[in-house]
Amino acid sequence: MNMALDPANLEYPLRRYGMDHERYAWSMLSTRKPVAWPGGKKLALWVNVSLQHFPMNPAGKPVKLPGSMTMPYPDLRHFTLRDYGNRVGIYRFLDAFTRYGIKPTFAINAQLAERYPALLHDVLAHGGEVLGHSWNMDTPHAGGLDETLEADTIRRSLDRLRAISGQPVRGWLSPGRLESPNTPELLKSHGIEYFCDWVNDDMPYPFHTRHGDLWAMPLPTEIEDRFVIMDNQHAEASWAQQVIDAGQMLLAEARQEGGRILALSIHPWVLGQPHRIKHLETVLEALSAEPAVWCAGAGEILDSFVSQA
Repeated sequence: MNMALDPANLEYPLRRYGMDHERYAWSMLSTRKPVAWPGGKKLALWVNVSLQHFPMNPAGKPVKLPGSMTMPYPDLRHFTLRDYGNRVGIYRFLDAFTRYGIKPTFAINAQLAERYPALLHDVLAHGGEVLGHSWNMDTPHAGGLDETLEADTIRRSLDRLRAISGQPVRGWLSPGRLESPNTPELLKSHGIEYFCDWVNDDMPYPFHTRHGDLWAMPLPTEIEDRFVIMDNQHAEASWAQQVIDAGQMLLAEARQEGGRILALSIHPWVLGQPHRIKHLETVLEALSAEPAVWCAGAGEILDSFVSQA
C-alpha cells in the first residue's frame, strides 16, 4: 500500500543558502582574504605526530577506535606494534626532524605522557607544541557517550597533560577524529582554543559553540600515513608521492590566492618502521628544500592566521 510522505519530513528550520546548521559559516576558499605567512612564505607546513597508548584489553565503548586491538586478549602482536612507535619509531622521527629542520607538533594521550616520562622529556626537549589527544586510545568521543563521563575524560586528560608538560595545551585532536555532539562545547569550556577533527577545509575557520568559538584547524585524513598505508594499502612510496603532490598543488594555489597550509598527520608506529622511515625522509627533504615553505607548529600557524583575520 502506497502512503504519501508526511510533509513534516521535508521541513527543516535551518534550511537556507549555505550551511544547514549553525556550527560554522559557509564560504568558498578562493574568495577569502589572502593570507601572508611570515617571511613572505607561501606554504605553512604543520607536521603532526600522534603519540598514543593503546590498552591491551580495550572496552571499546561506545565504539572501538581505529588501530585498537583486534585479536583475542592478550593481543600482543598489535599491542607491541603500537608500543614499537613509542620505544623506537619516535626516535627515528626526531632524528629526521633535526636533519631537515622540521618543527613538529605532538598530539599526546595523557596516559602515555604519565606512563612514560622519559619519552615526554625527549619530545619536549626537541621542542614543539603539545596537543591534547584524550586519555588513551580507548576513550573515544563519540555519539552515545555520557556527557558527564566525556567532560571528566577531557578535564582529566587536559589537567594531567598540562601539569606534566608545562605547556598550556591550546589544541586538541580527538582519537580517531571522533566527536560526540557535546565535544566542541566541552573542549571550549576546558580552555581549548582550536581542534583538529574536521577535515572539510584547507585553512582554519571559526567553529561555533555555546561557550564561544573554537578554531577548526585542517589536518587532512587523505594524506595521513595510517589511512593511506594501513587502510588503503598503498605502497609507502605512493604515500610519499601523494604528500609531495599535495604540497605542490597547495603551493601553486598559494602563489595565486594567498598562503595555504599543508598539514601532515603521522604515527611513529607506522612510519617509524625501518622499511618506511626513508619515505618520511623523502617527504621532509622535498618539503624543507622548498624556499616558499614555512615549517611551524599548529598554534604558531593559527596565531599568524588569526592576526590577519
